[in-house]
Amino acid sequence: MERLQKVIASCGVASRRKAEELILAKKVTVNGRVVSELGVKVSDKDIIEVNGERLNREEKVYYLLNKPRGVITSTTDDKGRTTVVSLINEDKRIYPVGRLDYDTTGALILTNDGEFANMMMHPSNNIDKVYVAKIKGILLPSEIMQLKKGIVLDGVKTSNAKVKVKKIDKENNTSIVELIIHEGKNHQVKRMFEAVGKDVIKLKRERIAFLDLRGLNSGEYRKLSHKEVSQLYVLVK
Repeated sequence: MERLQKVIASCGVASRRKAEELILAKKVTVNGRVVSELGVKVSDKDIIEVNGERLNREEKVYYLLNKPRGVITSTTDDKGRTTVVSLINEDKRIYPVGRLDYDTTGALILTNDGEFANMMMHPSNNIDKVYVAKIKGILLPSEIMQLKKGIVLDGVKTSNAKVKVKKIDKENNTSIVELIIHEGKNHQVKRMFEAVGKDVIKLKRERIAFLDLRGLNSGEYRKLSHKEVSQLYVLVK
């Protein structure tokens, strides 16, 4: 038995908070009866409808993909480009958790669990996202400190980041830099480097929390185990 709002959220219909609002607004029925109070628990056999539409309570699946360059982080693309969803052999309707740019590679989770997706994306949960960037130029100590303390993007300062210069190529004037952040703003990593005067040549997300890409070549994927999913929930709590 699970709380009704949690089941609605896990089906991807709405966040848990929005699901609670829908229940209080009498927009949810269980076995044909309107539910207007929070705390109601339901089983797998109960029929749930939200705004008159029945929930599809299919088995939850979780994948880790090593996203290749030149693939769209989307479920569909009107230009006919390859999407991350098309790379995974799965009949269930899955979608990416967050996004990676068209030319960015690396770790990406896909699932059909809406609550899990919201949990992983919310910056307050402090899920590490580890990027390795090849940049033009060499970071000054002051620029490293700027990145660590946060950069103002769209009028909002990013959270503290961890920065590590892994390699410097003085001959070609390039650097390899590891950046660990918790957020996922649009083009965030590239914009953070641009804010300190450095252009990103290549970018890869190497890890999400403890999930790395060991054993996965570009374009390959694997299912997350029940233990890994549970560990991610524990990490947040």
